[in-house]
Amino acid sequence: PSVPVGETVAYGTPEFDEVEAAGMAAVSGGGCGFVLVAGGLGERLGYSGIKVQLPTQLTTGTTYLELYIRHILALQGSGAPLPLAIMTSGDTDAQTRALLDANANFGMRAGQVTIVRQEKVACLADNDARLAADPKDPYKLLTKPHGHGDVHYLLHSSGTLDAWLESGVQWVYFMQDTNAPSLKVLPAAIGISRRNQLDVNSVCVPRMPGESIGGLMKLTHADGRTQTANVEYNQIDALLKATVEPRGDVADPATGRSPYPGSINQLLFALGPYAAQLHKSGGTMPEFVNPKYADASKTKFKSPTRLECMMQDYPKSLPPSARVGFSVISNTTAFSPVKTNLADARAKSAKGEPTYSAASGEADVYASACEVLAASGVRLPPPVHAIRDGVGVVDTPRVVIDPSFGPTLAAVRDKLPTPHAVSLAQGSTLVLEGDLTRVRLEALSLDGALVVRVVPGADVTIRNLRVSNKGWEFGELTGGEPEELAIRGYKLRKLQTRELIFDQPGVYVVDDGPLGLPALVNSFSLLGVAVALAAALAGMVLLRRSP
Repeated sequence: PSVPVGETVAYGTPEFDEVEAAGMAAVSGGGCGFVLVAGGLGERLGYSGIKVQLPTQLTTGTTYLELYIRHILALQGSGAPLPLAIMTSGDTDAQTRALLDANANFGMRAGQVTIVRQEKVACLADNDARLAADPKDPYKLLTKPHGHGDVHYLLHSSGTLDAWLESGVQWVYFMQDTNAPSLKVLPAAIGISRRNQLDVNSVCVPRMPGESIGGLMKLTHADGRTQTANVEYNQIDALLKATVEPRGDVADPATGRSPYPGSINQLLFALGPYAAQLHKSGGTMPEFVNPKYADASKTKFKSPTRLECMMQDYPKSLPPSARVGFSVISNTTAFSPVKTNLADARAKSAKGEPTYSAASGEADVYASACEVLAASGVRLPPPVHAIRDGVGVVDTPRVVIDPSFGPTLAAVRDKLPTPHAVSLAQGSTLVLEGDLTRVRLEALSLDGALVVRVVPGADVTIRNLRVSNKGWEFGELTGGEPEELAIRGYKLRKLQTRELIFDQPGVYVVDDGPLGLPALVNSFSLLGVAVALAAALAGMVLLRRSP
């Protein structure tokens, strides 16, 4: 094993700015298509619905599917549509379609979203591969999903990739169903792919030795053949001990981390070579069986198993000439899936392990937004460790900003011309919702909760705003709460909020004045002063509006 071709770039550095700009140049004009693997229910979490309908956080309740689509639309801007394909299963297809229909595709145009449905395969009852009967009906075969590797066959057989290629799409990005920050690093990953001429880019994260994340490795056979592939975390130590590192899965002394990047099933493909390869292979992936045995004799299954295939095994079908590598954007949150129920998350937290739970996923939404603001120069308190119903999380100001404010770090910086004049206190909540394409934030002192909602066509400048109130806080559950709260173990209490609602198009300036008093920016008349003082007593902000 050796480290494959690729790059690690630190978030917010000049090098990051360079690769992000190169990636956005490729995205503009419809240059990227998106694939969301969404065949799973939330049953393991204690949630009866589809996972993409889970709220990413309680502050706004935005679902994963809505967040992904709004981020894609922000990347799209006023350019050509960026297409989205969603792979569903028999368990999730109807609910996914209903969610999209009920919300008008969350703003995507008709035809911009393609749904491909994965079928199930027959289960195997024992080592002799006898077919398993359905325990509810002995005249039917028991079936289970074939694995997310089916996505390649479905994209090919449905004609989706050929249609995208014809429309000018150059890149395809694969996302998991509950990883809120997954699109944050995409433009930079495309920039790295372009710079290294990668056909396949595994968008990875830094990995600690022994961590339960697979490692991306370049494997070299004794005869010289090579292959870059994901190695499962429970195989890494033995593989290294048997080959190049007698100590096994240990850290690189220079970094304190594994030299092998952590594979998280976020994949970026160059569409041309990808579509050509699927025309040759038909999109089929290598299959395997992974039974769970009842005891050490390995003669009886705990439950029937089935043939599976994995999305990340696609590089195994490529010729040696294919350019397969990785990109890691370090010093930022790019991986925070929600896949662990509350009881298991408490146990993992007690051991000091990542929980990948609803609580950690929510906390990382806020932390990720704070990272963007901090990299732009905003003054923020340092993150602290907190325990929420037995689950350890990183605690930051609760910041939720619609992607239309800026889908890239460069775009966010443009909206913050004087970032040093923006500060958030620990425990504060900042919500910027709606169409933020024409919103600028110049000066804000926030100690409490502030919600700003903006309709399309509203041009808003927050010139100078001071907010101090009791804000919002998390509280304990009392029983009988809905599933989206029960899987977290807490609820949100909204004590005091300052709201700025811009529900009509126009030009607005928000200015509390040099002394923290509301002011009519374009008026110095005695009447204007009187109105401003009256508004100050009422705790209001006055807005200047132009038609």
